[in-house]
Amino acid sequence: MSERRQPELALFEEERTGTVRKAGSQIIVDNEFVLLRYHPKAKIVHHEFRRFIHGPVFREALEQGVATLKLSGATRWLSDDRRNGPVTPADGEWAIKEWVPRAIAAGWKYWAVVLPDKVLGQMNMKRWMDTYAKLGVVAQAFPHPEAGMDWLENVP
Repeated sequence: MSERRQPELALFEEERTGTVRKAGSQIIVDNEFVLLRYHPKAKIVHHEFRRFIHGPVFREALEQGVATLKLSGATRWLSDDRRNGPVTPADGEWAIKEWVPRAIAAGWKYWAVVLPDKVLGQMNMKRWMDTYAKLGVVAQAFPHPEAGMDWLENVP
């Protein structure tokens, strides 16, 4: 079950290993599937999928990310999908019809993606990157979250 927090809550200094650590980050969602954070200084929404995620928990994490974009005025999103697999057809249909229009309307412009470890997930995510790029989101793939964070911190 997802622990839901309001995006404006929970300031902390993250001490986890193997992830991007930013002082003053806000934890939005933290459960066995996903860690969703907001980095207010850089105005970056950042998710780390901890395992294959789909269905309601996937959608809730993305919905909380959109709420964070909207509340904060952020335009940048870092997706750490190394431990995820391909997006399911049902989640993909939901994302393109419902979530993406809301995310773009909330201000989403830049997307840094750390691709899944597995080739099938990589191919799937590259297709999503191409799809969102056609809708105006500038998408770039990176080998690790730190590189994606560096890029996002330097886009306009």
